[in-house]
Amino acid sequence: MTTTLTSYVQGAWHAGSGDPRTLYNATTEEPMATVSSDGIDFGGVLAHARDVGGPALRGMTFEQRGAMLKALSGALHEHREELLDLSAANAGTTRKDGKFDIDGATGTLAAYAYFAKECGPRTFLSDGDGIQLGRTARFWGQHIYVPKHGAAVHINAFNFPAWNMFEKAACSLLAGVPVIEKPGTATAMVAWRMAQIVVESGLVPEGGWQFIAGSTGDLLDKMGPQDVMAFTGSAWTANKLRSNPNLIQNSVRVNIEADSLNATVLGPDVEPGSESWNLFLRNVVLDMQQKTGQKCTAIRRVLVPQDRMAEVTEQLVAMLGEIVTGDPTDRATTMGPLASAAQLRDVREGIGRLAQAGRIVCGGADPVHEKGYFVAPTLLEANSSDEEVFHRDEVFGPVATLLPYSGAAADAAAIVARGEGSLVGSLYSNDTPWVEEAVLGMAPWHGRLWVGSDRMAEQSLPPGMVLPAMVHGGPGRAGGGEELGGVRGILFYMQRTAVQGFKGQVHGCFGKVEEAKAT
Repeated sequence: MTTTLTSYVQGAWHAGSGDPRTLYNATTEEPMATVSSDGIDFGGVLAHARDVGGPALRGMTFEQRGAMLKALSGALHEHREELLDLSAANAGTTRKDGKFDIDGATGTLAAYAYFAKECGPRTFLSDGDGIQLGRTARFWGQHIYVPKHGAAVHINAFNFPAWNMFEKAACSLLAGVPVIEKPGTATAMVAWRMAQIVVESGLVPEGGWQFIAGSTGDLLDKMGPQDVMAFTGSAWTANKLRSNPNLIQNSVRVNIEADSLNATVLGPDVEPGSESWNLFLRNVVLDMQQKTGQKCTAIRRVLVPQDRMAEVTEQLVAMLGEIVTGDPTDRATTMGPLASAAQLRDVREGIGRLAQAGRIVCGGADPVHEKGYFVAPTLLEANSSDEEVFHRDEVFGPVATLLPYSGAAADAAAIVARGEGSLVGSLYSNDTPWVEEAVLGMAPWHGRLWVGSDRMAEQSLPPGMVLPAMVHGGPGRAGGGEELGGVRGILFYMQRTAVQGFKGQVHGCFGKVEEAKAT
């Protein structure tokens, strides 16, 4: 029996009309749920957020909103086992991968509850120090951030139905802006159940949280100048969304996180068997295996000094050969299926394109099991690092390509830049001058750079881990957006305004809290 996923809009649950879309078990290919958003009044959804949710959230201080986020984190965590089971069935995740997603969501909510303390018991933020604008200090200026008086539309990706939804929601709700959440449809069961828990908790003021199961219909056509949109997904879809005439006409603020051909670079000084060498190998394999390679931060291009290619290939093939694909609920399984039939088709086609410019040294596009959306972890060796396909086509699955380079930092940076923008790059070296040159060469094309060395190997989190305290996003192909980064993450949902006037008023009302008290 299938479940009907409903939308929570204008204070009620809504079952869509018309022909619904079917969601499947990624392992058995059996139908699990149907979903449709037909019949929703999207103009009314936006009005409910702006007129009901917005005033209620703006009436709370940052500390009060932070307490709300902390309580939400706890409410969701109470249902962790149920959510893990749903994730395994609908998204094909192993227990470890499911925890990566669900704990990432509750952890990000908890982190932003902590960041709220930095904002204090106010409803706005002071941006930096005040500025004397006239001949004396009487004429004074102060920049402030205030919540926008609109709604935040969040269009989320299928690969992280929990984390992706709540990393956006945490920032928006802390800023004081109501959210309208739309998950990736193929894996929407986890997001839908979490939306139910949020509503049942009663923690978010009415209108502050709405949820759309299915398509967004004409929602974007009805957004206004105080609304914002944040999207995570493919570059093709991102370009379609941001070219919406209404968004352009109303200068709707848009944040995009798109495809990313992330690269990792092995420095020429790293010796086989060293801590840095082993960390490099482990992280390449982890990114191919975790979430079946369906991560926006996963490594796609592996740059290796030419004289190390044979050793790296041999060791990676051996490690990848130990991965066990199968039913994600089986404890012996270490990599589950892809999330959907469409993903399986795209990954198989992508492997075929890459193989035309290189050779497959592990895995391939052949079927792995009779049922389910399975593909083997696939490693390729490029015929040449100049082949365009490796810097153009992201195969969103357990697929990576080895690319030889000279060992020079400048050469590595030039090759990596051919991807035209990435979310995260990683490099491994104990040679500080080499690292400095590589980082400065790669930084313009990255939102984040991760540096591995012997001295941090035992304490590091992997490069694919998105941390709430650090920014996430990237230039160019990666979408040109930025989110998270501690308090920086809430600024997207706020308006920066320069207030000018008599210092006693401006500084007393809008200056930094401790300085205003002193005045």
